[in-house]
Amino acid sequence: MMWNNTCKSVNKDFTHIFLPTVYVAVFTLGLIGNCFGLKSVYDNWRKIGNVNIFVLNLCLADILYLFTLPFLMAYYAYKSEWIFGDVFCKIVRFCFFINLYSSIGFLTCISVYRYLGIVHPLRVKGRITTRHSVMIVFLVWIWVFLQCLPDMFFVKTSSNKATCFDTTSNQYLKDYLKYSIGRAVVGFWIPLLIMLCCYGHVAFTLMAKKDTDVILKLRCLRLVVILTLLFSICFIPYHIFRNINLVTRISKLEGTCQRWYSNAYIANQVGNGLACMNSAINPLVYLFNSDELLMKCFIKCGRTRQSAAVSLAEESPI
Repeated sequence: MMWNNTCKSVNKDFTHIFLPTVYVAVFTLGLIGNCFGLKSVYDNWRKIGNVNIFVLNLCLADILYLFTLPFLMAYYAYKSEWIFGDVFCKIVRFCFFINLYSSIGFLTCISVYRYLGIVHPLRVKGRITTRHSVMIVFLVWIWVFLQCLPDMFFVKTSSNKATCFDTTSNQYLKDYLKYSIGRAVVGFWIPLLIMLCCYGHVAFTLMAKKDTDVILKLRCLRLVVILTLLFSICFIPYHIFRNINLVTRISKLEGTCQRWYSNAYIANQVGNGLACMNSAINPLVYLFNSDELLMKCFIKCGRTRQSAAVSLAEESPI
């Protein structure tokens, strides 16, 4: 087998610095944000609506993953020496995928509910109950579990049990690449397409209706901004760079290498860190999902503008 001299050895020092730093930040911010989210749900339990049911489960998925981060911090900080065993390695990696794809699933549900409530309010009024939302949540969990379950059957540790792969060992890379692409299509790209269609139609409807409540417009706007932030920063780079890196690993095993392969590895690690950040950004969905908070902002801004107008009038000559 011929080996291309242009192939560079991968420098993993970047991973040992970048990922532990990201994990510490995400664990701290995510734990604080999700605790506030749980408190908000608890304080408004009697007023909980269909969308808030998805928000609650989004919060629970984040907390489940956050509790695995200390083990990953230790793993990457100590030069990738996994000391917690093969079974726990699979559990930790499984929790990451459950969090990732359940987040995408619940965000998609929120988008569809917003779409139905704005574009087809008369058709769905009174027809979608809390029971329906609970059933949908159950189906999302089952669907995500089935998507991620095959990952548990791939080898996750090296022969000496010191490495905990976020993919699998070289022996099973080709099969894992097929699974990874399929999961990305079903678990990410299709939901992304659904959300783009929903919010595109919502934006068109809000622009066409001049009598639409300004609060409703801003509620949709802030959700669009948050979801755009989540998908642009956390999800899209992860799904692109992850599969590119798998292709480069397979290519190396087959004796072909390009100069940019080492950069693909770095990009993949950046994508892993960004995907992890969704647990810290998700709280924005429920912390800014309250209309009371928005009304406070309106009142404060209105008072500020009123005070400025009064001051300007006093300073103007008669």
